[in-house]
Amino acid sequence: MIEARHLRVLRAVAATGSFSAAARELGCTQPAVSQQMKALESSAGTPLLIRTGREMRLTQAGGALVRHAAGILAGLTAAEEEVAAIAGLRAGRVRLVSFPSGSSTLVPCALAALRAAHPGTRVSLVEAEPPRSVEMLREGDCDVALAFRYEGATAAEEWSDLVVRPLLADRLVGLVPDGHRLAGADSVTIGEFADESWIAGCPRCRRQLVEVCESAGFVPRIDFATDDYPAVIGLVGAGLGVAVLPELAIESVRPMGARTVTVEPAVQREIVALTLPDLAQVPAVAATLDHLARAAAR
Repeated sequence: MIEARHLRVLRAVAATGSFSAAARELGCTQPAVSQQMKALESSAGTPLLIRTGREMRLTQAGGALVRHAAGILAGLTAAEEEVAAIAGLRAGRVRLVSFPSGSSTLVPCALAALRAAHPGTRVSLVEAEPPRSVEMLREGDCDVALAFRYEGATAAEEWSDLVVRPLLADRLVGLVPDGHRLAGADSVTIGEFADESWIAGCPRCRRQLVEVCESAGFVPRIDFATDDYPAVIGLVGAGLGVAVLPELAIESVRPMGARTVTVEPAVQREIVALTLPDLAQVPAVAATLDHLARAAAR
């Protein structure tokens, strides 16, 4: 295998015409230059230099290698500089995937702070709900996945191969029309909604809603289902039913014609940022995780 350090020595010998002059240029000893040239010729499998009096002359193979060495060493230098820039957060790319309510609340604050601190780092964003977002991470389609899981879920085992950065606990709250009989209540039990018409959210949240209601002794009558949280809020505001939504989902949307009520017993979902163990060592990915955690702490 031809090594870059041997190519640098070969170029110096070709430029100066002798081992001793090349040694002075490279800041090493003449025996060191001679030793590296022997190693390079061994790797190449053919002589590269011919001694003529006090000077060295390139063989045909040596001349070919010198011509290629310029491009090889230039490319290697560029690669080293690019890697150093990435390591120093002067450059880099992070592909982030997030669920919608995270995209509208945690992500903007985190990415704005990341850009201010490290303007050379670029972050792209696409939306996906877990478990699809977690699949994208494992398949190499993203570097960081913002995800969630509900209390008591068995998803902990599903994430055992990932780096899990806890961000916050997102409590579920009730959402009722302004004129609803429970609109002024300080808190309500989920069972008090047993006879209501329901508007349900994403499939995972819908499944959680059914489980919570069943634990309270009833099956919710879901008349409307949509993955769009503003649509859920709009349907509730129009008096078409009630809903239970995460606080993050309501935070970025003004609930016109609707108001929130505290639901007991409390149900929370854990918001986390996920990445792969090797990716967690990449400076730009680590910085993204840090800024997501700071955004969640505000």
